[in-house]
Amino acid sequence: MGKQKQFLEKMSRTFQIRNLLLRQALAECLGTLILVMFGCGAVAQVQLSNGKFGIFLTINFAFGFAAMLGILVCGQVSGGHLNPAVTFALCLMGRERWRKFPVYFLAQTIGSFLGAAIIFGLYYDALWDFAGKVPDQLLVVGEKATAGIFATYPGKHLEIVNGFFDQTIGTAALIVCILAIVDPHNNAIPRGLEAFTVGFAVLVIGLSMGFNSGYAVNPARDLGPRLFTAIAGWGPEVFTAYKCWFLVPIFAPFIGATIGVMVYQLMVGFHVEGEMRDKAEASIEEAVKLNDVTTTKGDKNGTLA
Repeated sequence: MGKQKQFLEKMSRTFQIRNLLLRQALAECLGTLILVMFGCGAVAQVQLSNGKFGIFLTINFAFGFAAMLGILVCGQVSGGHLNPAVTFALCLMGRERWRKFPVYFLAQTIGSFLGAAIIFGLYYDALWDFAGKVPDQLLVVGEKATAGIFATYPGKHLEIVNGFFDQTIGTAALIVCILAIVDPHNNAIPRGLEAFTVGFAVLVIGLSMGFNSGYAVNPARDLGPRLFTAIAGWGPEVFTAYKCWFLVPIFAPFIGATIGVMVYQLMVGFHVEGEMRDKAEASIEEAVKLNDVTTTKGDKNGTLA
């Protein structure tokens, strides 16, 4: 046991990274990998089994719990953003430095890319079996399309404008919920339950807004797997299909994040912050008055003496 402990300590010292931002990036990468691995894994199981091993409801639960687990894994190190739109929103509010945004975005995209790669390897045979009569090609569009296991694509009924609105509103809703959860001036969430409540928010968004296009509401969660599918057999069609749909889940969430920050701050945030500020200022004024009264009494006592 002594030698094993010494070996593990040596390994720890060897691989320890002291740069905080790099450690945070690695944590975000792992957290997003977990999100995509479990979430897309549920999609693969439902689609490739033709619904025998789950329904759309299981996908929503999988993404909700996957978000929770991802945050639990990396939250203490990086904050557990798992989503560039979340990082963007916190930067807008001044809670995170802007230099974190590109680093986190890259780390989250790499993590989602790796998560998709794991699911591809796990269901490799099932993917080709599902392809059936077209074993030489994995399809992006059509009855046997499987690209949607990894990245999001619009439903047959959905136009680009409606899809852009869908992603904007979905992300705004997510940001409002997250800001309420992490706001120290609002109802305090018991320590350790933040991840659960965020996962629950993701679940509710999926249950109510997932029909149109699979509720990516996360540029990295969509872009990473899409990049993977482009090189893993689906080809460049993943970027051109459905009138270049891939641009929607990349750009719309940032607009949604901006709207979410504005809505929360104007309707809740500024008011609870102001209330706390007023209470703090009132306490300071009361303390100053009390100190003045005490000083005056002391001076009078000194004069009488």
